[in-house]
Amino acid sequence: MMTEVKSDIRGQMLNMKRSGGRPSLSFQVADAIRGQIEAGYYAPGDKLPTEPALIEKFGFSRTVIREAIAALRADGLVESRHGSGVFVIGPRQSDPGLRLFTEETSKISDIIEELELRIGIEVEAAALAAVRSSPAQEAEIQSQVNIFAGLVAEGRPTDEADFQFHMAIAAATNNARFRTFLEHIGRRMIPRVKFRTVMGGVDPLPSRDGPILDEHRKIAEAIMARDPDRAREAMRRHLVTGIKRYRSLTPWQNEQKEDESG
Repeated sequence: MMTEVKSDIRGQMLNMKRSGGRPSLSFQVADAIRGQIEAGYYAPGDKLPTEPALIEKFGFSRTVIREAIAALRADGLVESRHGSGVFVIGPRQSDPGLRLFTEETSKISDIIEELELRIGIEVEAAALAAVRSSPAQEAEIQSQVNIFAGLVAEGRPTDEADFQFHMAIAAATNNARFRTFLEHIGRRMIPRVKFRTVMGGVDPLPSRDGPILDEHRKIAEAIMARDPDRAREAMRRHLVTGIKRYRSLTPWQNEQKEDESG
C-alpha cells in the first residue's frame, strides 16, 4: 500500500510539472497530501507520517514540509496535537451555502463575486477591530504584517501569511462569528490559492506581493490608530483592488478558451 501511495504522489507531482506550471515546493507537497486524504488513503483520525518521514518521502526541506502542513491545517484537513503529531480531520464537509468559496473554480467571475461578498464582511470586521482590539490582538496583526514582509523579502510564498493576516483581524473583532466564518471558508478565501489549484500551480497574474503588503500595512495602521472609518476604507480598497486585478485577467481567460476550442 505504501508503495502505491508513494507512486501516486510522484505521479501527481510529475503531472503538475508536465502541465508547464511552476508550483512552489510547499504547494506540491500540500497538494499531494490533500489528494491522498481526498482519495481515502488517510482516513479521519489517522496520523500523518512524522516530519522526518515526510522530508524523506518528498525530498524537500523541513521548512517546505512545515509550510505544506500549515496550508493543510488552514484548509481544515488536518490538525496538530501538541506532543502527538498531525492528524487528519478529513475532507472538509462544506455547508452547501458556502460552496462558492470551497469548490474549485477557474472562472474569474466566481473569484470576483467571492471578493465582493468578502467586502461586505471584512470591511466591517476591520472597523470593529479598530474599536475593540486588545494590545495583544494588535500585536498579532502587526506580527502577521511582519511575517508577510519577511516572506516577500526572501521571495517565498505568502499565501498562508495572507490568510493569517485576515484571520488576525477577524479575531480582533472579538466577535467569534467573524473568525468562525473565515475558518470555515479556509485558505481558499485567498483568490490566488484557489485559482492556482485549478491551474496546476500556474498563476497568470504578475507578482503582487509588494502591493498587497502595502495594503496590509495601511489596514494595520488604521486599526492601530483606532480609526474605524479609515480601517473600513483601507480594507475596502484592498479587496476592491483584488477585484480589479482579477478583472484584468478576463481577456487572458477568453484567449485561453479560444486556444482550447481551436
